[in-house]
Amino acid sequence: MTPFNFNTSSSIRFGAGLLAQLGDMVVNEIGTRVLLVTDPGMMATGIVDKALVSLNDAGVEVTLYQDVKADPPESIVNLCAQIATDCKAQGVIGLGGGSSLDVAKLAALLATGNESLKDAYGVGNAKGPRLPLILVPTTSGTGSEVTPISIVTTGESEKMGVVSPVILPDIALLDPELTLGLPPHITAATGIDAMVHAIEAYASASANNNPISRNLATEALRLMGASLETAVHSGHDLKARSDMLLGSMMAGQAFANSPVAAVHALAYPIGGHFHVPHGLSNALVLPYVLRFNTEVAPKPYAEIAPFAFPELAKITDERERANAFCEVMAALSKRCGLQQTLREMDIPQDFLPKLASDAMNQTRLLVNNPRELTEADALNIYKAAW
Repeated sequence: MTPFNFNTSSSIRFGAGLLAQLGDMVVNEIGTRVLLVTDPGMMATGIVDKALVSLNDAGVEVTLYQDVKADPPESIVNLCAQIATDCKAQGVIGLGGGSSLDVAKLAALLATGNESLKDAYGVGNAKGPRLPLILVPTTSGTGSEVTPISIVTTGESEKMGVVSPVILPDIALLDPELTLGLPPHITAATGIDAMVHAIEAYASASANNNPISRNLATEALRLMGASLETAVHSGHDLKARSDMLLGSMMAGQAFANSPVAAVHALAYPIGGHFHVPHGLSNALVLPYVLRFNTEVAPKPYAEIAPFAFPELAKITDERERANAFCEVMAALSKRCGLQQTLREMDIPQDFLPKLASDAMNQTRLLVNNPRELTEADALNIYKAAW
C-alpha cells in the first residue's frame, strides 16, 4: 500500500442541541476568555444569542466579532487576529458558514504573534502555535470544521490558501439543529458543494489519495445523495439535516487529505470576479468538468455513482455508469432549484477567456485532476456552462 498521511480535527462532537454545551466545552478546553467570530447573517438568526447564553452561563467572557464577509479579505483576517490579541483571548470560537470558520482558524493562528498571514500562505508554511480553537458549522457544505485549509481573498478577485494541520481545530461541534433554518437555495448550494468535495476527493490524482478518504467519500455520498432534496424542500426534517451535516463533515475529512481538483479550480474565478457563492460556483461547472474527466478516467466516477444514487448500480458498463452519474448530478442540481448556466449569473460571454486564464493559476488544485486540463479546455468548459 502506498504511504499516506491523514489528519483531522482532534475531537468531533455531534448531536442535536449540542450548542447548549458550548460554554462547558470552552471552560474545560480553553479557559474563561474567548473571541467569538461570526457574521451579520448569523446574528440575525438567533443562533449567536444561544451560543452567548451558554458561554455566559459557564462564566466565559466573550469578545464578539460579527462582521465576517463572504470570501473574507486579508483585512478582516488581520483585524480579527488583532482583536484576539487585544482582548487577551485564551482561545477562539468560529460560528457560522465556511467564511467565519476560516477567519477563526487564522485569527487563532496569527494572534500568537509568531507569524504573519503572508508567511502562512501556501502548503505547510503555517507553523504555529495557535490559540485553542472550537469550530461550529451552521451549513452542511464547506466541511471547514475538519479541514486544514483557510481561503482568503487577496485582491479584487484573487484567492490564496493557508494549508496546514496546525489550523485544524481542537473541537468540531456539529449540531444539526443549527441548520434547520437554512434557506432552500443555500441548502442546495452548500449541499452540492459538499458532494463535490466527496467526488473530487475520491477521484483525486493526489499522491495522498488514500483508503480512509475514499471510504469517507463514499459514505458521505450515501448520506447526502439520500437526504439533500429532503433537506432542500423540507428544511425542518431533522434526520435529513443530520445526514447532510454528518455527510458534509465526512466529505471535508476526505478532501482535507485527498485534495480537490478542477471543479474547484474553475469555480474560484467565478466567485472571485462575480461574487457567486462558492457552492453555486461549483454546481455551475460540475457537470462539464465531470464529463471532461470521464472521457479518459471513468473508473472512479463509476465506482462512486451507486453510493450517491443506488439506481445507477444496475448499469454494468463502466463508462455508461460514469456518464449517467454526470447526468444525474446535473439533474439533482436542477431539482434543487439552483441556477444552471453562467449567463443566469450575469457573467458576460466575452469574460470567459479571463475566467479560463485565472483558473490556470489554481495549480494547487489542477495537479489533482484525473485528467490534465489546459487553458483551452477550461475555456471550453466555461463555454459549455454558459
